[in-house]
Amino acid sequence: MREVTAMQHLDVLDRPRPDVFQEVQVFDGIGAVERPIPAWERLWNRGWLRKLVIIAALAGVWQLYGVISDNSLLFPSFTDTMQAFIENVMNGKLPARAWTSLQVLLIGYICGVALATLLSVLAITTRIGNDLLETLTSMFNPLPAIALLPLALLWFGLGMGSLVFVLIHSVLWVVALNMHAGFMGVSPTLRMVGRNYGLSGVGYVVRILVPAAFPSILTGLKVGWAFAWRTLIAAELVFGVSSGKGGLGWFIFENKNQLEIPAVFAGLLCVILIGLAMENVVFRWIERRTVRRWGMQN
Repeated sequence: MREVTAMQHLDVLDRPRPDVFQEVQVFDGIGAVERPIPAWERLWNRGWLRKLVIIAALAGVWQLYGVISDNSLLFPSFTDTMQAFIENVMNGKLPARAWTSLQVLLIGYICGVALATLLSVLAITTRIGNDLLETLTSMFNPLPAIALLPLALLWFGLGMGSLVFVLIHSVLWVVALNMHAGFMGVSPTLRMVGRNYGLSGVGYVVRILVPAAFPSILTGLKVGWAFAWRTLIAAELVFGVSSGKGGLGWFIFENKNQLEIPAVFAGLLCVILIGLAMENVVFRWIERRTVRRWGMQN
């Protein structure tokens, strides 16, 4: 009897109330919910096109200022610079100098990143390693790499060894700081997951810490590359010749002495183009294959 009453009660609750009137409203002013995106908007949504527009605008300002100043000895126009750039590319000078600089740069950069990785792993696994990294970075990170060049010349002579030494100094500390900060920022949950799987030592660092801290590691690699690139150009401007031939810095220095200012700007433009290629091709490819693929970055 009680069950029948409960069913009847539920049936009453399910019925619509007679005093409530629901009217279907039609909104004619909303318009289409979806609309096709215009071609120009689809193009503008591409990052490479927006960057090309920015570069073109900067080149236009450069050309305008060069034409107004009308003094190629102090500030050549963009067209004069491009003419000198094409000439030095065609005769092989700029590619040869750029390749010389890149060879030295890669050696110093790889050695600096390797040492930074070793120090960071030691710091995250032992207390003495953490104290060592904090002490060394506090001492040497504020010291400009170019300030060590006179000592490098005394220790390693006029050659590649001196350049590699100052490059390692410029890369080591910034990469180690970013790597260590990334390791320290790994959540305790991920750390416990690694411990529960029995990971320790190098396996724990490679499988847990490095993937979780890779955004900070990648930032350190980018900054370290920029520091190494400008340190190398500055060092080559000071003494330049390595193993009988100079790099881009020496190319800029030679043309400055000969008052070939468009060629000087062409050398600077080559430095900028290599930096843009590294940032938008190499590091962007690594970023897409790692942190964006893993959902760690928008």
